[in-house]
Amino acid sequence: MTTSILKIGFDAKRIVRNGTGLGSYGRTLVNDLSKFPIELRLYAPDEGRADLRDQVSHKENIVFSVRKHHFLGGKTPFSALENAYWRSRGILKDLKRDGIQLFHGLSGELPFGIHKSGIKSVVTIHDLIFLRHPEFYNPIDVKLYTWKFRRTLREADHIIAISECTKRDIIEFGGTDVSEDKITLIYQSCSPRFNTSQNYKTSNLNSKLGRYVLSVGSIEPRKNTMLALKALHHLPDDISLVLVGRHTAYTDKLIQYARANGLEHRLHILHGVPDAHLPAIYADAECFVYPSVYEGFGIPIIEAISCGLPVVACTGSCLEEAGGPDSLYVAPNDAIGMANAIRRSLKGADDREERIQRSMDYIRRFSGTDVAGQVVDVYKRVLG
Repeated sequence: MTTSILKIGFDAKRIVRNGTGLGSYGRTLVNDLSKFPIELRLYAPDEGRADLRDQVSHKENIVFSVRKHHFLGGKTPFSALENAYWRSRGILKDLKRDGIQLFHGLSGELPFGIHKSGIKSVVTIHDLIFLRHPEFYNPIDVKLYTWKFRRTLREADHIIAISECTKRDIIEFGGTDVSEDKITLIYQSCSPRFNTSQNYKTSNLNSKLGRYVLSVGSIEPRKNTMLALKALHHLPDDISLVLVGRHTAYTDKLIQYARANGLEHRLHILHGVPDAHLPAIYADAECFVYPSVYEGFGIPIIEAISCGLPVVACTGSCLEEAGGPDSLYVAPNDAIGMANAIRRSLKGADDREERIQRSMDYIRRFSGTDVAGQVVDVYKRVLG
């Protein structure tokens, strides 16, 4: 290497556009990496959302490299197709221009030809749900994602899997395109703003809605939120279910079920919630439910535990890895089991506080500096 300071490039599209999920992963990791003596350059096709950019540290070793808009008789932003081409091919010119030594694809993708460019690469693969449960996806998307996955395996110098579950899936579905020694398991970390030591301003939801159980994330069939809604039948009448997520066709199904079963007044769906408000919404809940059929990791579980909540989740993927032995787990089709687990997690339930404390001890393994240190070790190994 020509300098003692590593120059690492990142695909920052999700960092500036996605409020949760892949966006949270990228922002938290970059902020944690900024504590190390490395230069971090974030490549984004556009400026994205100002509130999300503001969540990225303003340290001098973090530099945004935003693709500039072009002008055709006036201000005309690049089209989605042009941006997709830039992320898949054109970005290599920018990486070479800036002297990037290693590029980290934060969302399972790498640019075409990076393996032959002389720039080393690491890719984080979050999940392979499209292969494990293709019924939740459009068949054309399954083919496209599968093609990208196999190409990425061939391009990457090294792969980070965010859970043991995801690592097993990469090995199983990757076949001859990947070897186990090319994969390192590094769990996600949680943003420090989700922490009981923070002085949250109340969300006022509990004063408006009364006692509520919370679920945060995309509202789609795979997330299996209907299970939590059906569990309300078996819970005290003063318990509501609050969902935080974007409105989808599945949202309409939940609303229709609630209306048909006399639960409409106990289902509350919040859209467009500013990311900064989430910690208070967590903190005012009585417990957190995550009934997803399949996940790559489940960072909302870590966020909830960090905010002092007990967690109820489903078996069958990686959620036990995220929540640890003191969270409660039920089968993805067991509404009565879900209700019983929620009842055991409401305020006043036996052993509730002790389970919360043990869960908080468990998630210390996902602390930011430990995660970032492991990622830096991967960078150094790849660069030799």
